[in-house]
Amino acid sequence: MNYKNLFLALITFGTITVSAQSNLLNAKTPDQIGKKSEAQMNSDNDKPLPYGYVDDRDVLFGKTVWEIIDLDERVNFPMYYPVDESLGDNRKSLYSVLVAGIRAGKISEVYDSSYFTTKKSLKDIEASLVKVDTTPGGIDQMNEDYEAYKSGSKEIDKQFINVTELKSLDVDGYRVVGRWYFDKRQGELKYRMLGICPIIPDVYTMGQEEKDYIDLFWVFFPSVREVLHENYAFNDKNSSAPISFDHLLNARRFSATIYQEENVQGDRKISEYMKENAQMQLLESERIKEKIRNFEQDMWSY
Repeated sequence: MNYKNLFLALITFGTITVSAQSNLLNAKTPDQIGKKSEAQMNSDNDKPLPYGYVDDRDVLFGKTVWEIIDLDERVNFPMYYPVDESLGDNRKSLYSVLVAGIRAGKISEVYDSSYFTTKKSLKDIEASLVKVDTTPGGIDQMNEDYEAYKSGSKEIDKQFINVTELKSLDVDGYRVVGRWYFDKRQGELKYRMLGICPIIPDVYTMGQEEKDYIDLFWVFFPSVREVLHENYAFNDKNSSAPISFDHLLNARRFSATIYQEENVQGDRKISEYMKENAQMQLLESERIKEKIRNFEQDMWSY
């Protein structure tokens, strides 16, 4: 028997302090599930691992790339599920965590593009999530006394109002922007995520055969790490050891395809110079990825 591996395993299980549902085994009533005791809260000093300081002079090589995460890929399922939002506060999708954080005021660094120049308000975001339609029956009702409905003295019956609201079920993927850099002091290539953006259908194209997709909002990733650290993705292999969304994204435990890199042509997208050829676009994405990898390999070639 390998006693060294056994010892490491015991240490690993002994240091796991988080669970999918805290206090689950000690709760006497369902409302106690997920609530930590006072002693647990006093001893809880669990925070996201801080980024180390990187001096600009230590960066020998840098390249900013934009990638797209397709939620149809199995490896990306932890970001997508659960789509059922009634499972409780301990089981949320990444989209639900971000939107809930914005609505609660915990996430304030929200922008309209990946360059983080213009902020986006909660009102602007919610306008992209909800569509209100009046059925023909409601229009007939309004025409009976148009002036009264226009002035607001009368309201159309709710049965004639259709409200379409986008939820986490409708999220198609995510865009992420990050920077690869070579730290010459530590002699290794590293990655730092800078922003993430949910991709959702345009609410006014819902129900149509061909949907238009929009970038809902961009959040500056370093500013939301604490919120993401407090929420966990489901661990299919061991539900007692969930993975925080902060760890999942920082460790790049997802599959993504490069669709844009910083370049002299105004950071143009691959699709702009590899038009109508999906295979060549994928090959170009892999070429960019290999170019970044090869820089680190070349540093150690003599």
